[in-house]
Amino acid sequence: MSSPATTIESRVSEHAPDAGKRLPNSVLAMIIFVVTEIMFFAALMSAHTIARATVPGGVWPPAGQPRLPVERTAFNTAMLLFSGVLLFISSRRARDGYEKARAYLAGAIATGIAFVLLQGVEWVALLREGLTMQSSTHGAFFYLIVGAHALHAVVAVAILTAIYFPMRRGTLAPSTFAATQVFWYFVVLLWPVIYLRVYL
Repeated sequence: MSSPATTIESRVSEHAPDAGKRLPNSVLAMIIFVVTEIMFFAALMSAHTIARATVPGGVWPPAGQPRLPVERTAFNTAMLLFSGVLLFISSRRARDGYEKARAYLAGAIATGIAFVLLQGVEWVALLREGLTMQSSTHGAFFYLIVGAHALHAVVAVAILTAIYFPMRRGTLAPSTFAATQVFWYFVVLLWPVIYLRVYL
């Protein structure tokens, strides 16, 4: 005969949701944050599209403004996408243990840092050529949209770096890793959209 405590526990377990199937709070919070950021960037790019469509003479970028480095940024775009692929592989390897995932996470961090640095080099070159936020609507939208993405990329790289060390120790919570992935995939997948809308 089972005790009352055992009976209560069995009833609770029957009606309690499967904890393994629930979305972790950290992941859900990150998804909500990413959705708000998508709306933010959608508003920026919508305003950019309207400004571009209504520019006098239909010339964009405006005459006298430097052209954006389309080819070099295409390489940077490929590098950032590769970083996302490395993080995806890291998450798959992590199923068999973090020791098999560390190298891929390190690669994702390295290529993410390279993307940020190369974009910074391009900014310096464009500033020297006269493209500033005050030089034209083109410059204002460029630095606003690309700068906002750069800020997200820097924060995301910092978070990736921060989780690398607990991963090495084997103490990284899976939910933290999953939430970080959501943020990095957002940064990675948003960039090609920006590249197509702003650079081309």
